[in-house]
Amino acid sequence: MARTVHILSDDEIALVRESSLLVGRTLAEVAGMIAPGVTTGELDRMAETFIRDNGGIPGFKGLYGCPSTLLISVNSEVVHGLPGDRALRDGDVASVDCGVLMNGFYGDSAYTFCVGEVAAETRTLLSVTLECLAKGIEQAVAGNRTGDIGHAIQQHAEAHGYGVVRELVGHGVGRKLHEAPEVPNYGRRGQGAILREGMALAIEPMINMGTKEVRQLDDGWTIVTRDGRPSAHFEHTVCVRAGKAEVLSTFSHIEDVLKRKGVMA
Repeated sequence: MARTVHILSDDEIALVRESSLLVGRTLAEVAGMIAPGVTTGELDRMAETFIRDNGGIPGFKGLYGCPSTLLISVNSEVVHGLPGDRALRDGDVASVDCGVLMNGFYGDSAYTFCVGEVAAETRTLLSVTLECLAKGIEQAVAGNRTGDIGHAIQQHAEAHGYGVVRELVGHGVGRKLHEAPEVPNYGRRGQGAILREGMALAIEPMINMGTKEVRQLDDGWTIVTRDGRPSAHFEHTVCVRAGKAEVLSTFSHIEDVLKRKGVMA
């Protein structure tokens, strides 16, 4: 990962926003299609077509050898699940992570979907992880540090008895998908890289129902919880500002679709 922290101009931030909004629209297409019986590969192919039809390039595909447009992680899979022939089942939860490259800048966002009727305790995990994301974003203001973001996320997750993944972190976003600084989902207030106005960050809590411990599968990509219990993952791309972070990606299109389907929690 690059060590140079990039401060983006307002024009460059606008381009990151454009890419990020296309990610949100793509995930809304996923929201409309995701259901028991649909395969993760079908979702992936649809997403690639949608991104390209709207003037973007899939941000993940080909990067680090990634074979897919989406990374879809089901149940105990934390992140980096590879799409394929697996059919989603009633009661699954699926984290869908997506990146877009447009006009030389990346956008990055993720949303964890319920597939059919999901257990109440798993729905609570998703709700708390979404709250963790909001609490992390609240700390993404000029003058704070990455540790302030991580501390806010960690405190909220652990207060509910959940495990906070250590091995995977958020990151800077810009002309590269992964830039400095790293943005851990745990930490101490006042520690870590200082946040400056114009930094674009991907904040992405990965929260496990049980242990924080994870392992990688033999495919070299998929990260799973060591205890086999569910994990949740939500991600926004934001810009550090004075006083209040500017959220560049959006869940609003996703939520609109889920409301129309009658599946909002």
